[in-house]
Amino acid sequence: MKKSLYADAGLLMVALIWGVSFVLVQNAIAHLEPYSFNAIRFLLAALILAVWHLLKNPSRSGFRPGLLKAGMKMGLWLFLGYALQTIGLLHTTPAKAGFITGLSIVIVPLLSLLFLKQALTLQTAFGIIAATAGLYLMTMIGESRFTVSDLLILIAAFSFAMHVVMTGKYSQKFEALPLTIVQLTVVSLLSFAGGFVFENPAGSFSLHTLFLPDVAAGLLITSLLATAAAFLIQTSLQRFTSPARVALAFSTEPVFAAITSYFWIGETLSPYAMAGCVLIFGGIILSEIPVKKQPLTLEK
Repeated sequence: MKKSLYADAGLLMVALIWGVSFVLVQNAIAHLEPYSFNAIRFLLAALILAVWHLLKNPSRSGFRPGLLKAGMKMGLWLFLGYALQTIGLLHTTPAKAGFITGLSIVIVPLLSLLFLKQALTLQTAFGIIAATAGLYLMTMIGESRFTVSDLLILIAAFSFAMHVVMTGKYSQKFEALPLTIVQLTVVSLLSFAGGFVFENPAGSFSLHTLFLPDVAAGLLITSLLATAAAFLIQTSLQRFTSPARVALAFSTEPVFAAITSYFWIGETLSPYAMAGCVLIFGGIILSEIPVKKQPLTLEK
C-alpha cells in the first residue's frame, strides 16, 4: 500500500513539473529552434543520469539483453511527441497545448486495447466522447480555432500515449535507470538529426543563443526536472500503481499548465474554451475511474 501511495504522489509531481514547463519551453524556443532545444535538453538529462548511474552502480551496468531495443522504442515515441509538441508551441498557447496534450491519457486505453488486448470499459468510451467534445469546443468555436499547430500537438498526444503503453510494458522487465538513459539518448540523437536537417545549427548552438536567460533557464530546468527526474520517476514508479491511477495523476498536467499560464503570462481562455477544458478534464477522469463493469472487447 505504501509503495502505491508513494507512486501516486511521485506521478502527480511529474504532472506538476510537466505542466509548469510549458511556459518555460515556449519562452526558450522563441530564441532556440525546437529540434535544437530538445537535442540539448535530452542530452543534458541523459548525461546527468549516466553520471549518477556510474556513481551509484560502478560494478555492473544493468544493460541487459533487450534493454537497448526497448529503450529505442520508447525513445522513438517520446521523440515524436516532444518534437511535434515543441513545434506546435510556436503558434499556440501553453494552456491550449496542455489540454490537447492531456488527451493522450484518453488515447492510452484505446492503444492498450489494440496493441495489448486490454479491455476497454463502457465508461472509458463515454469519457473519450466527452473529451472529444471538449476538444471541439476548445479549438473550433469562438476565438480558439483549430490550427495546424493544434493538429501537430494532437498527433504528439498520440505519440505520448504510445510512450505510456511502452513504458508500462518494459518497466516491468528492465531496471529504470538504464532504461531511462537509453530512451533519453535516443530522443537527443534524433533531435540533433532533425536540427541539422531542418534548422540552422550554427545559429542554434552559438554561445550567444545558449546563454540567453530564457534559453539557459529553460534548458537547465527542463533537462534536470522535466526530463531526467520526471522520466526516471515515471519509469521507476509505473510498476507500483494501476494504469487508472497513472492516468488520473497525469490528467492534472493540463490543469497545471493553465494555472501556470494564468499567473505567469496572464493568459485567459474564452468561455467556450473553458467549457472545453472542463469537458476534457471530466472525460479524462471519467475514462479512468475503475468500475466493475462488463468490458468492451474487440470482436474476433
